[in-house]
Amino acid sequence: MSRRLDRATADFVADNKRNWDARAPVHRDSDHYDLTAVPAQARFHPREWEQLGSLAGLSVLHLQCHNGVETIAFAERGAKVTGLDFSPASLAVAREVAAGAGVRARFVEADVHDAVEALTGETFDVVYTGRGSLMYLPDVRAWAEVLARLVRPGGLFYLMEYHPLLCAVGLAGSGASRSLTEPLELRYDYLGGGGPASFDTPLTYAPSRSGRPVEGATVSHLWAHSVVEVIGALHAAGLTVDPDMLWETDWINEPRWDGMVPMTPGWWRRPDGGVRIPLMYALGARRPG
Repeated sequence: MSRRLDRATADFVADNKRNWDARAPVHRDSDHYDLTAVPAQARFHPREWEQLGSLAGLSVLHLQCHNGVETIAFAERGAKVTGLDFSPASLAVAREVAAGAGVRARFVEADVHDAVEALTGETFDVVYTGRGSLMYLPDVRAWAEVLARLVRPGGLFYLMEYHPLLCAVGLAGSGASRSLTEPLELRYDYLGGGGPASFDTPLTYAPSRSGRPVEGATVSHLWAHSVVEVIGALHAAGLTVDPDMLWETDWINEPRWDGMVPMTPGWWRRPDGGVRIPLMYALGARRPG
């Protein structure tokens, strides 16, 4: 790995890699990733597609792509797509998913911090990531420096991520109540810098239809990163955040709590009448040409 990590942080990252390998077969058999229930393109917020625009003929890199279910949406829209992830078990599923969908996609195994070397210096028109990826990174400044080298001059970096406020009030599978009648409670840090929150559970946000648990590697570690921290990291890396592409939404791509209201296929929000909070946020940033 090209970056230098202290021993404890390197061990945390190794735990996460093992955990994602263990999750892969569970997620393969989960309704959450069932393309027959929620087609690949419907997994994106309509505003994402508006801002990404036409992708026909463009090169798109999807960082931390997991099992490729979202990655293939870019291929379906005419992009030349590459997915990158550090979990070989997840990438095996990704290749299977892409073949089943009849799309062409390249998948590369590498830690996101080694992406420049793994892709031999290749740059892309669009670099996309999010949907639970940043919380697995101990240092977003190091991450931003890498992705800035992956975006071609004039190209776009786009992030659609769970809002850190949502992450601070609990994560699916953490043992917190799923009932909307229960008040929201702050459980974890909103601000980063305090070290990771660690979990040891056979549960996952995408349970299998058979009830199969995550087996073997059940430990994971998550780091808090505020929206301000992320924007600051991108700015420090030389990318320019587009204010028109910076937005929050009370929609989310999973029914995080029971009783949530479906909006479009694959998207839900809390019902009217309760406290509204941002559940996800998006931003776009460009590399100067």
